[in-house]
Amino acid sequence: MEQVIVVTGPTCSGKTRLSLELAEKLNTEIISADSRQVYKYLDIGTAKQSPSELKKVKHHFVSSLEPDADFNVSNFENEALAVIGRLHSENKVPIVVGGSGLYIKALIDGIFNTADTDNDFRTRLMDERKKYGNEYIYKKLEEVDSVSASRMLPQNYKRVIRALEVLHLTGKPIWQLQKEYKRDVKIQFHQYGLEWDRDKLYKNIENRVDVMFEEGLVEEVKSVLAKGYSKDLNALNTVGYKEIISFLEGEITLKRASELIKRNTRRFAKRQLTWFKRDERIKWIKIDSPDNLKIAAEQIVSEIKK
Repeated sequence: MEQVIVVTGPTCSGKTRLSLELAEKLNTEIISADSRQVYKYLDIGTAKQSPSELKKVKHHFVSSLEPDADFNVSNFENEALAVIGRLHSENKVPIVVGGSGLYIKALIDGIFNTADTDNDFRTRLMDERKKYGNEYIYKKLEEVDSVSASRMLPQNYKRVIRALEVLHLTGKPIWQLQKEYKRDVKIQFHQYGLEWDRDKLYKNIENRVDVMFEEGLVEEVKSVLAKGYSKDLNALNTVGYKEIISFLEGEITLKRASELIKRNTRRFAKRQLTWFKRDERIKWIKIDSPDNLKIAAEQIVSEIKK
């Protein structure tokens, strides 16, 4: 059976560095499972790979789309499987790396995508969202499908609206339909998660946010908005960008923006861990310093080659 390595875990855990180590050892390519790194111009705020790293190893789904382009888990599943198929035909072991849990789940297990659409229903919900906000729509989902709501964030309003639409059309919650959905893909996915002591992980987060500001996060956001992209884009309504936009609009100070990014990133990391810990197929590797990542790469390569 063909093999795929999946490297996941919370933000700031060293996934990028480990994936690069693996790709060089195995002479292969990397598939990014990151819902924000796929967009151009969002580099600093997404901790995107450096130009030299991108040149050293071929990456897929990094800086591929304009920030206002539509891209969802179904797109990722289909396109990533096509890349994996091509790499397998070249006798290479693909490496999937990222912290977007739904993207990884879609790739490994498939994601339900056959329910029809109801444009009138969807338009009504979109109008309600514009009038009352993301939280209003999110609470509607919580009332009728708390399981799906627990796996989403209010700002991911397109997913929230889709979950409401599927329930409206089928009478079943989307998580149940996804569970029932079976896909015939003969691939052995080896999942590895990077696990840090929480205090050390939070320190990593604080350090990364400080570096982002030093590298020009504020200027990056100004540049994206100057290109004419709306501040309401889903890609910008995420941690690191929404706080800077609030600063630029005079709602908060720069110091407060930094504090909020650190706090919200910690919360995001906690949600990521909760998501990934539910999957018992993930093999967790304890990391207490960046130096351990090289050892982890050697361990993974040894296991794959057995």
